[in-house]
Amino acid sequence: MWLRRQGCLRPAGCGVEELRRRRREREAALRKARREQQLISKRLLRDDAPEEGEGGCVAVILGQAEIQQFLQLAQRGTEEKERGRALVSLRRGLQHPETQQTFIWLEGSMRTLVGLLTSNQALLQLEAARCLHELSHSEQSAVAEACLPATSYLLTYLSGHSSDFILCPRLHSPTTHAATVATWPKAELWGCCGVCLVPSLHHLQVNNALLITHGALSTLGLLLLDLAGAVQRTEDAGLELLACPVLRCLSNLLTEAAVGAVGEQMQLRDERVVAALFILLQFFLQKQPSLLPEGLWLLNNLTANSPSFCTSLLSLDLIEPLLQLLPVSNVVSLLVLTVLCNVAEKGPAYCQHLWPGPLLCSLLGTLAFSDTEVVGQSLELLQLLFLYRPEAAQAFLQQSGLQALERHEKEAQLQDRVHALQQTALHS
Repeated sequence: MWLRRQGCLRPAGCGVEELRRRRREREAALRKARREQQLISKRLLRDDAPEEGEGGCVAVILGQAEIQQFLQLAQRGTEEKERGRALVSLRRGLQHPETQQTFIWLEGSMRTLVGLLTSNQALLQLEAARCLHELSHSEQSAVAEACLPATSYLLTYLSGHSSDFILCPRLHSPTTHAATVATWPKAELWGCCGVCLVPSLHHLQVNNALLITHGALSTLGLLLLDLAGAVQRTEDAGLELLACPVLRCLSNLLTEAAVGAVGEQMQLRDERVVAALFILLQFFLQKQPSLLPEGLWLLNNLTANSPSFCTSLLSLDLIEPLLQLLPVSNVVSLLVLTVLCNVAEKGPAYCQHLWPGPLLCSLLGTLAFSDTEVVGQSLELLQLLFLYRPEAAQAFLQQSGLQALERHEKEAQLQDRVHALQQTALHS
């Protein structure tokens, strides 16, 4: 991999473009693997165990006649509560694969459910969304694909409501004010619709470009801004229910978007998107650290091939806040380092903003990690930094950088890269 020439080491037969090509290939494989992993994972709004019905009995498998009865009652019942109870019974039944199969083959069933989702009665909308949620998380691809007719309605619903109305406080107490009681289901409905949209998008992979053309990125980008505004106005920790689907949808669609057109398709200034994302990252750090990878993965996809988003990251002075996330976990550290590699890869002008600064000190810290992926990504970032800012190598040596590298000399996965970086630092 590395050849000696005139007393120093250099990448064998490659220069800047070759390094970039290798990074692009590795990042493409990583994005594809993570996309599949994210979309397969089950983020249900309920526990994994089937719910119990009235009287403590586990919900039973429904046959065709029972499904038809519940749908007809939900459509034509005389009272809203009665219609809602019918959908609750249907939803419980839809937790069973057998009921799901029966439902999707029943003529008009999905059309009826979408009709209830788009009705003007909040409780019916919520229960219809919950039914779609059960279906969309099915292990059977045919069942999840049957949800596709609802996709356009989900997008329309998500984009057609005021965040002031949707992002209201969640209901935690029986003494909650009546006005809040009247509006709280909308928050859960919005979140449920968002979660349903993520499997739907999985099965629409071949048509993601069409979704983008019809404004999906713009819609989700605006929702991201709404969420950022909402978390600044409320301390409610329940907002992660809404944020996670939006972040995932955006991340997954960005893997399909044309590189040069992301900003234009989102119809938003890069700074607004990046600023909103960091507001959410700070919110997650305080309220729900387990969701930090969702936001960082979106930041990775935004910066991977877009110099303008990297410029926004630098112009808003967000490198140091990003480095402050490194101690959270190995997964978070890996994603933070990947984003920084995206920035450094863009060339000397970008690396000038990375060093001088706290980056080298932070990397000395991550080199002490036991996780080989984190260490490997740290080595890659150092390699890019030394390539574009050779003087940073001298600062690295002065801060006991070689001693930090020596810890990993005997690790098979890192050995070659460690030795190469040692020589690069010594000969810079």
